[in-house]
Amino acid sequence: MTTTKEVKSVTGITVRLAGDSGDGMQLLGTQLTNTSALAGNDVATFPDFPAEIRAPRGTRAGVSGFQVQFAREEIFTPGDTLDALVVMNPAAMVTNLGDLRKGGILIANEDGFNDKEFKLANVESNPLDASVIEETYRVFKVPMTALTRDAVSQHGLSPKIADRCKNFFAMGLVYWLFGRSLEPTLRFISDKFGKKPDVAAANEAALRAGWAFGETTEAFGESYQVEAAELTPGTYRNIMGNQALALGLVAASKVSGKDMFYGTYPITPASDILHELTRFKNFGVRTFQAEDEIAAVCATIGAAFGGTMAVTASSGPGIALKAEAMGLGMMLELPMIVINVQRGGPSTGLPTKTEQSDLLQAMFGRNGESPIPILAPRSPGDCFDIAVEAWRIATECMVPVMLLSDGYIANGSEPWRIPELSDLPKIEITHPEANDGEPFLPYLRDENLSRPWAIPGTEGLTHRVGGLEKEHETGNVSYDPKNHQDMVRRRAEKVAKIAERIPEQDIFGETSGDLLVVSWGGTYGACHTATKRCQEAGHSVSHIHLRYINPMPRNIGTLLRSFKKVIVPELNMGQLRMLLRAEYLVDCIGFNKVQGKPFTISELVEAIESNMPAAASKNAAAVSKAG
Repeated sequence: MTTTKEVKSVTGITVRLAGDSGDGMQLLGTQLTNTSALAGNDVATFPDFPAEIRAPRGTRAGVSGFQVQFAREEIFTPGDTLDALVVMNPAAMVTNLGDLRKGGILIANEDGFNDKEFKLANVESNPLDASVIEETYRVFKVPMTALTRDAVSQHGLSPKIADRCKNFFAMGLVYWLFGRSLEPTLRFISDKFGKKPDVAAANEAALRAGWAFGETTEAFGESYQVEAAELTPGTYRNIMGNQALALGLVAASKVSGKDMFYGTYPITPASDILHELTRFKNFGVRTFQAEDEIAAVCATIGAAFGGTMAVTASSGPGIALKAEAMGLGMMLELPMIVINVQRGGPSTGLPTKTEQSDLLQAMFGRNGESPIPILAPRSPGDCFDIAVEAWRIATECMVPVMLLSDGYIANGSEPWRIPELSDLPKIEITHPEANDGEPFLPYLRDENLSRPWAIPGTEGLTHRVGGLEKEHETGNVSYDPKNHQDMVRRRAEKVAKIAERIPEQDIFGETSGDLLVVSWGGTYGACHTATKRCQEAGHSVSHIHLRYINPMPRNIGTLLRSFKKVIVPELNMGQLRMLLRAEYLVDCIGFNKVQGKPFTISELVEAIESNMPAAASKNAAAVSKAG
């Protein structure tokens, strides 16, 4: 009997794929993301994986997940509640089911639900058999392991290797369910496993078997289609935050005419910047994996002194180790970029989870008066632009610049419009020359209060370097109290003057009203979307998102004082709120979360509505009811 299945058109879908860290969920999610991007959808992702390299199989601690939202309209987050959840075992189900919306699709690998797995997941019985599950969700029990073994049996693989193909079976089923093309993944299989033809053939067979199962089984009565989004015309690629940072650094290097030195030590989640940059040796990129964090940053200082675009990166604990040398770079007044891809802390903390708790470390985590500029990207694609901007500021002001990314941005992805070379800002760098026998003054300052960048070996430009206080202009060692105060003031003023050469803060919504949402870093998407929803409900609420943290844009104080209330959502205990209160004397309200997870849109909407003035909330409710 042949049945015609309905294809429903929807505006967007949010899917999470979850299983053991060895089940290939990250691969499945990445392929779904790339395929959706190629289909023209707007895409946002959120990978989530264990901190342990080999987490115990079958346990809740070992669950690896990948969430992706693809839509035909512009989106800024990987989604709040899930439309579909695909799980490979009980641990994956019980740790993720709470995010699946009522009536959502639950697809389970039925073969992974057995007594051994129940014990490992610390559940007393099969969670799939609970009546509340059947009543709340649309449950599809699929024997993926057995079906995969049947599909690949002719290719002569061992049972262990054959079972590894089940993620491709799941992929094929998900592709059928949501109208994704098999072709991009078939090309991936050919490229990835081309040297192992039996494995390539088995993975292809599993992929096609998953698609065929969805097409032929009577369990699924319908599939879903998401049309292409209307994005700004141009050439796009799917990009992750760390990839975009690496490309932005290379672009900054080329537009400034400087080869790049990248000194680093591996640490999650910053390591992928190193992995990406090693591919660009042909662009004059030199990567150096040091024996420790201190060696990495000191080598970077040496590269900056030598006249190279110098960059180092780490995450919170590594930045703590770099602190003294960062102070040295500030004292020497050398252009450098220091990247901190923030993760859960303190100490080792939550290495694979996101957090924004290193802001005060970036501001004050060096001894003495040691101010440096601080920038923060707002999304994976924005990492490219912020890297170029960080190098512009570093070279204009002769100062190390801190770039604060975070794990959510670093591992997340989105469609990114590849810029034209002509659209990139020009970074003009000049170096001093000997002045007809006149003594060289290494700390003689220009209109930006920046000292000259003298390249070692240039005749007549010899000067003294080191961490001892410098005499104004001459650079000689000085213990004079007044000179010390003068140099401290000049270095601080140099950073403060950057506010004159950065854009004024833009705002989403009216420039005054009942409530202002202030965000920074990876919280942009959730805060922007939550603000938009509250505006549509009739609330007088606006949103500003800070990319420049130190110094802040020159109109921030005016904006903060133009609203009755200011709320600052942060993935920390209130660090930006503290800075805003101290600098602008505005009694900001904190909304804080430190769970290793990003904000959801719904919890931000609730926070905004609960902080609206009572009269404004009543008016909004009336508008909503009338609408």
